[in-house]
Amino acid sequence: MERPYILHMFTPSRQMSPFDVNMAADAGYQIIVPYTDVSIDDVKGLTQDTIFSRGPKGVARTGIFIGGRDTTLAADMTERALASMFKPFVVSVMADPSGAHTTAAAMVACVEAALKRHHGHHGHHSHHTRGLAGQRVLVLGGTGPVGRIAGVIAAQAGADVHLSSRQGADVAQSAATATGQRFGVTLHGASAGDPAALRASLADADVVLACAAAGVQVLSAADLAFATRLKVAADVNAVPPEGIAGVGVTDDAKPIAGSAAARTVLGIGALAIGNVKYQTQHRLLVQMRQAERAQVLSFAEAVAVARAVLAEAAP
Repeated sequence: MERPYILHMFTPSRQMSPFDVNMAADAGYQIIVPYTDVSIDDVKGLTQDTIFSRGPKGVARTGIFIGGRDTTLAADMTERALASMFKPFVVSVMADPSGAHTTAAAMVACVEAALKRHHGHHGHHSHHTRGLAGQRVLVLGGTGPVGRIAGVIAAQAGADVHLSSRQGADVAQSAATATGQRFGVTLHGASAGDPAALRASLADADVVLACAAAGVQVLSAADLAFATRLKVAADVNAVPPEGIAGVGVTDDAKPIAGSAAARTVLGIGALAIGNVKYQTQHRLLVQMRQAERAQVLSFAEAVAVARAVLAEAAP
């Protein structure tokens, strides 16, 4: 009998996300086993139990998925799993804590596509816009998992990235420093602790990424009046009220009505981003399951897939 496709799912949380279990099943994994409350020190033993029992042929049909809520811990757990394996006993590893890698990848790729469209409309040297290079990006809710990774991806694409926090400049700066150091980019902190601080940050922003908690409006229509340089605003909140006033959940680079910027501001809503996130996560899981050679799939791979999904969809 053919060996089944097995996915071992490790999470430091009390539960594995049912969303990720469903995604794994739909990608063709036949046996999916969640391991909860997994500490970094548990990873070596679990990984070695994963690899030794299947032999060199079986490892190609075996994968490890790393979840949880903390993007730095997921990166550390991925490194620990990789360090615990040796040839020929090597399995694929994919990390997507809180869906943050695939969500952030989808969000940034959608923004890049919108920027190209935006510049194209206005004839601003559209032949050499590499999307985010040189753009100032403000991440609202920048200390959460999606905000941090979206910030890292945008910085890697050449943007000047500011992570903001409603808890003020110190909290934002410490998240920016820690995340930047861990992933090898420069990130800045910005306060969104009061309306004046938020509006000061908005005045310089070319792009706003709203990554705050569901059901919280982070930008009102009045706030948007201060965003005079804004080109694209993206929001991952699908729960009313919308995170950014005037950006509907299904908007896919749709002009925001009544925005004050000199040019049209394009809004990208949560379901438009979610559609790309879903396709990105599905493709990564399928790629992991089908690969002959062991893969390591993190947010860099997620961005490449999200960009490909959007390139296929482009008219």
